[in-house]
Amino acid sequence: MTASATLAIDVISDVVCPWCYIGKRFLEQALALKPEIPVEVRFRPYFLNPWVPREGISREEYLVTKFGSVARYNANNQRVVDAAAHVGLPYAREKILRQPNTLDCHRLIFWASQIGMAAALKQRLMSLYFAEGADLTDREVLVKAAAECGLDPDRVRELLASDTDVDTVTQAAEQAKAAGIDGVPTFIFNGVVAVSGAQSPEYLVSAMERSIAEREKRSTQAAE
Repeated sequence: MTASATLAIDVISDVVCPWCYIGKRFLEQALALKPEIPVEVRFRPYFLNPWVPREGISREEYLVTKFGSVARYNANNQRVVDAAAHVGLPYAREKILRQPNTLDCHRLIFWASQIGMAAALKQRLMSLYFAEGADLTDREVLVKAAAECGLDPDRVRELLASDTDVDTVTQAAEQAKAAGIDGVPTFIFNGVVAVSGAQSPEYLVSAMERSIAEREKRSTQAAE
């Protein structure tokens, strides 16, 4: 297996985005449909709510500010809850009491990527938020999640207390915005095929195959 044969999949998403939560599961199902295709999944940061302060705000304040009222949000959000349940993902929105700024979450995922555990930590953070209503502004919640995914808790605690990789993560998120990505999740296959939204596993498989065909076409043209 060569590096050039590996399908690179960049996933631009945020851990508090419910469609990103569902979209990650769809991607996993798509990959399971095509186990013969070697892939490298890279999780890229996106700030769904960059205006939320680092310390977070109450969930009620967030919903009122962004959607007008809690009741309006719940009425419109039921289809997302149902979509999550359909793919076996718990979404206990009544448990969510704090809306976090996700900069530190993305820093954790970036550090986890250095030991091949980005997907596991991404999933853990999403599960904490959507299924358990955990406060992702609580540093010890983040440290525990990181430790569960193989990172050294003392080192993570030290890093979170510093500004390490704040600029790295922020710049990556800003690059996504500058590239025109204004909705997440967005999946980019081999840098040539982009898919926006939580699309079905079958649709994602089609995008995978199209990106591979495009890579082969470009390789052939370059050799001529």
